Amino acid sequence: MGNPAPYVDLILHTPGGLVLATEQIARALIRHPAKVTVFVPHYAMSGGTMLALAADEIVMDVNAVLGPVDPQIGGYAAASILQVVAEKPITEIDDQTLILADLARKAMQQVQNFVRELLKDEVPKRKIAPERVEPLIQALTSGRVTHDYPITAEEARELGLPISTELPPQIYALMDLYPQASIGRPSVQYIPTPYDSRPSPPGSRSR
Repeated sequence: MGNPAPYVDLILHTPGGLVLATEQIARALIRHPAKVTVFVPHYAMSGGTMLALAADEIVMDVNAVLGPVDPQIGGYAAASILQVVAEKPITEIDDQTLILADLARKAMQQVQNFVRELLKDEVPKRKIAPERVEPLIQALTSGRVTHDYPITAEEARELGLPISTELPPQIYALMDLYPQASIGRPSVQYIPTPYDSRPSPPGSRSR
């Protein structure tokens, strides 16, 4: 027999990124036959949290945070788009919003299915109690909080995630080798109102 597969240790420090890349990396992690551990020294938001969900253990600094993984459509939370459609008569909703709502509904379903796949991972052993899976999916994907909401280690543990706060000192030493820029965009950008107008397609209904 060959040598057993090596453990994977992954440091996450990210505001998120492309869904395609995130899902490809996450699937590789859950298929790895040995234990996968992710280390979060500061934050792993959005797609970073999704990668954390693929791990068998999440080791966080006591002040580090994760974030929701609810989909965003055209700069808007998918859940908020669906809420508008649910609260207004369809005759008062323009065509572009209806199209966004259709995309939002599909995106919500796709993200929930993928998070379910990550949480039900049993390689090399089950990491989430079965009864905690669906509540976790709702907590992380339903848009009940804003996309930049910080999920602390304590809250993540209460949700049922395999959290440790025993971050090795070597992780801090490694992070010191990569100083952060003092000026730049915020790690998580949240714009509560539109900053550009959305032209309606020809023939759309508008009020």
